[in-house]
Amino acid sequence: MKKTVIQVNIKCQKCKTDVLKATTKLSGIQEVSVDGEKELLSVVGDVDPVLVVKNLRKIGKVAKIISVGPPKSEKPKQSPKKPCNLPPCCNDCQLVAVGFSQDYNGGCHIL
Repeated sequence: MKKTVIQVNIKCQKCKTDVLKATTKLSGIQEVSVDGEKELLSVVGDVDPVLVVKNLRKIGKVAKIISVGPPKSEKPKQSPKKPCNLPPCCNDCQLVAVGFSQDYNGGCHIL
């Protein structure tokens, strides 16, 4: 799988729709995105970049391949760490403070 970035002349919403229609006809595409402001088309999947450009030129668009390479892999989101390491059975329990005082002759007491 690879990510292909193609520069295409996109001037309006109709141009954007036409570009998407011409691109999604090809097999092997996982994801397609269009940036209208930068006039860039990004295609992720197992598709030949030359075929994408060929389909765009068939509909009258000027297209130029900017880059072809591996897609950026998203880092898995880490779950927030719990403040303490309680066993799974104690997730609903509340912590109790326990202290020790040398002034008290009985040992420890619960606060």
